[in-house]
Amino acid sequence: MTDAKPSLIKPTLETPYHIDFTWWRQSDREWRVYLRTLLGPEKEELLDSLQGDELVDWVDPETAEVQRVEAIQYLLMTHFAENEELAGEGTSLVEGLFRTFLKNGNEPMNAEQLGAALDRPANTILRTLSGARVYRGIRPVAASRP
Repeated sequence: MTDAKPSLIKPTLETPYHIDFTWWRQSDREWRVYLRTLLGPEKEELLDSLQGDELVDWVDPETAEVQRVEAIQYLLMTHFAENEELAGEGTSLVEGLFRTFLKNGNEPMNAEQLGAALDRPANTILRTLSGARVYRGIRPVAASRP
């Protein structure tokens, strides 16, 4: 487990969240295995051709800002950006949230924005994400900063 301290600020409907990949790497030994299961066959083949923790440039389609991200993160973001369906029938709220962040390039989103994207109540999303447990590395943006 990580020794990161939880945020002392109580999140609100306006608190921005994102996937904290650093938290994930520190907290889950099997994080790569799980993320690979989300890739389609073509993206998985591409990942197999890359070496180790290779970093690639990802260009934000909205701002044109270039960020260096791990290849698996890049492949996941492009995979979900290319696929319309975020949360099909039987998909859990947490999985839908995770896929929404991937689809949007891991741009910070608050509970209201997430609720609109998933057609789910913002209060339910806030309760889920603001509890003691961190789901799939989804954390408030401020909690991710040192």
